[in-house]
Amino acid sequence: MGNQLPEEIIKVATFGRRKVAPRVCIADGKQHIRKFLGEALEELGFITCECSQVGELSTVLDAQRPDLVIVGLSAGGIEAAAMLEALAARVFDGKVLLLGPRDSLMVAAVQELGEQLGIAMLPTLTTPFDSGGLRNCVATLLPIEAPPSPVIDAAEALSAGWLELWYQPKFNTQTLQLCGAEALIRVRHPTWGVILPAYFLPDKDDPYLFILSDFVIGRAVDDWRNFIQHRNIEIAINLPITFFQDPKSVASLSRQMPDHPAFEGLIIEIDAPDVISNLDLVKTAARQLRFSNIAISIDDLGSEWPSLVGLYDFPIVEIKVDRQFIAGCADDRLKQTVCRQILDLADGFGVRTVAEGVETRADFFTVREMGFDLVQGFLFAKPMTAQKFALTTLRHPVTMPS
Repeated sequence: MGNQLPEEIIKVATFGRRKVAPRVCIADGKQHIRKFLGEALEELGFITCECSQVGELSTVLDAQRPDLVIVGLSAGGIEAAAMLEALAARVFDGKVLLLGPRDSLMVAAVQELGEQLGIAMLPTLTTPFDSGGLRNCVATLLPIEAPPSPVIDAAEALSAGWLELWYQPKFNTQTLQLCGAEALIRVRHPTWGVILPAYFLPDKDDPYLFILSDFVIGRAVDDWRNFIQHRNIEIAINLPITFFQDPKSVASLSRQMPDHPAFEGLIIEIDAPDVISNLDLVKTAARQLRFSNIAISIDDLGSEWPSLVGLYDFPIVEIKVDRQFIAGCADDRLKQTVCRQILDLADGFGVRTVAEGVETRADFFTVREMGFDLVQGFLFAKPMTAQKFALTTLRHPVTMPS
C-alpha cells in the first residue's frame, strides 16, 4: 500500500528552483487573518502552518524549518519583535515577511530590528492587501513548475489519509443563484502540498481506481450531510466508466445515498469520450440509478458531439461543454458554433447545459446569451476545500465580478 518513491526520483522531483513545496508559518494574533493568508498561500503552492504568539512559534520552529515566516503586527510591535528575536536565537535561515499598516512607525521599527538581527527580511506587506499583493511579496519563493507525474502512489495517498474533496460551485446563468457544486479530488501531501489529480490518479485498469471511487462517493455523501446544515446543495462527482462495468459497484453506490428527505440526488459526471464508447453501458446504468435518485451527466463534450445525434431515450440530465470551447468563445465564432450545436443537442434530449471553464466577463455574457443553463469557472470561484465552501459559498450570494 505505501510504496516509497526511489531516492533518484525524489532528487529530480523539483518544483523549478525547489525540490519540495515551500513551507510557511503564519504568525499573527487574529484568526481570520491567518485563515485568509493560509488559503491564499496554499493556492500559490505553499505548505502552511500557523501560530498566534511567540511561544507557539518556538514550537513550530522546533518541529519544522519553514522557508518563510509571516509575522503580523495585530498583537502589537512588542510581540512581533519577540518573534523576530526567537527566530534569531534559532539562527533562522529562511525569510520573514512583516504584515502591517502602511507608513507605520511600529512596522518600520520591527523591520529595522529584523535587519539588525541578521534575518532576511522581505519588503513589508502593507494592509489592506489582496492575493495579488501577497503573491508579489513571496514571488521569489514560489514554485514555478508542477511536480512530475506521478508524484505519489494512489495507494499511499489513500492509506496515509491525504485525500480530500474540493468543491467548485455551479451558478444559474441568468440569476447567479447557487445551483450545485462539482466535487474534485485532491491530495494534500506533506512534502509537495496540494496535488492535482493528474499527478496521482491511477490508470483506468488499476484496481485502486475503484477504491478511490469509493472514497469519493463516501466523502461526498458525508460532505453533503455537513452542507445541509447551511443549505441544500446538489453535488456532482466524477467516476470512471470502468466503475459501471461491475454491477456490484453500481448497487453499492445506490446503497450509500442518504436516507434524508432533503436529499435531491447525486450527479455523476462521466467523460464524453467514455460515454460515446460505452453507450449501452451508460444507458443501463443511468436507468438503474434513477431509482436511487442518481443521475448521469456527460462531461467535457466537445467536437465529438455528432456521435450523440439521433439517439433516443437517453436518460441523462446534463451536458457539460468542454472548457476549450468556452474559454475565449466571446471572440471565436467557431467555438460559438460548436456551443450552439451542443445546446441544440441538449434541447433535443431535454437536459440542462453547463458552460465550464468561464474565466472572463466577456465569455460569461456570451454563454448566457447563447442560452447555457449553468456556469462554472474561475470567474466566479476556484475549487476550494469543503470547509471553505461551507463557510463562504453556501452562506453568501455570489455577485458579478468586476
